[in-house]
Amino acid sequence: MQVVARLLQLAGLTIPPLAMVAQLMNRIRAGQMLQFLVVAVCLFSAGYILQVYGPRKS
Repeated sequence: MQVVARLLQLAGLTIPPLAMVAQLMNRIRAGQMLQFLVVAVCLFSAGYILQVYGPRKS
């Protein structure tokens, strides 16, 4: 469960720079970039919640 949480957090931290680069290269619109940012925040939050409140290794 900890690995899944870390992967979600990593995905949440990776998406925003990629979305900004895509928007600067005019491949996506600003509204689409904001959607990617919202998804990134949700992924990171889900990973954080899983890490904090999920089962712990003994």
